[in-house]
Amino acid sequence: MASNLDVEVEVKSSADKFWEAIRDSISLFPKIFPEMYKSIEIVEGDGKGVGSIRHIVYTEAVPMVKFAKEKIEVADEEKKTVAYSVIEGDLVNFYKNFKATLQVIPKGDGASVKWKAEFDKASEEVPEPTLLKEAAVKTFKDLDEYLLKA
Repeated sequence: MASNLDVEVEVKSSADKFWEAIRDSISLFPKIFPEMYKSIEIVEGDGKGVGSIRHIVYTEAVPMVKFAKEKIEVADEEKKTVAYSVIEGDLVNFYKNFKATLQVIPKGDGASVKWKAEFDKASEEVPEPTLLKEAAVKTFKDLDEYLLKA
């Protein structure tokens, strides 16, 4: 049975600026978050469009996950929405059909960042992905701080 995990973070950066940073995560995230990301490479496509596949290598600081391959399923510039499925990597050992959707919504001078994960646990013993939720919140807050200083 599918489960959902929802995160919403208010950021002070404008929606456009935050969205551009999310869309440029392939080059930005390893620079901004070297403690989490060793590298992010484009395996197929342009890295931003539907069908693109990204290979993400995590550092030792990320527990239980060494790498992930994500395939972009939705890329809507107008709605500032991107959705991707994890197709390879350590997460597929724990969660089947792991799909995440991220949307940046303008809110005053800032924005609201919504991240939703839909997943099926591989077995009942697999814990809820609270570490992923915490990592998403931290990433959005830290990215906001970085953008406000840039």
